[in-house]
Amino acid sequence: MRPVIAAIALLVGSNVFMTFAWYAHLRNLAARPWYVAALVSWGIAFFEYLLQVPGNRIGYTALSLPQLKILQEVITLTVFVPFAVLYMGKSFKLDYLWAALCILGAVYFVFRSPENL
Repeated sequence: MRPVIAAIALLVGSNVFMTFAWYAHLRNLAARPWYVAALVSWGIAFFEYLLQVPGNRIGYTALSLPQLKILQEVITLTVFVPFAVLYMGKSFKLDYLWAALCILGAVYFVFRSPENL
């Protein structure tokens, strides 16, 4: 189970960087040309990859590829919703809960069978 915990920790960190790389420029660099935002985002994404690549490699020692992908989607939604609400100032919507329930269904189907390991 330790590889899964390590993978989750690395992928959460990776997702924080990814979310900022993909969306923070919409708030912070809106008045700047797109190529400035792209360069800043690429710089942030570098740190994302420093966590994402080892996270996926470690996770793949204990999880199947589909399980690793669904885990990544769960983490992405878990990171994105607080980012959207707290950093970008968006209001919380019930649709976030419905999206989380859909992903929970995906988690169930991918993790329910030992053949997926």
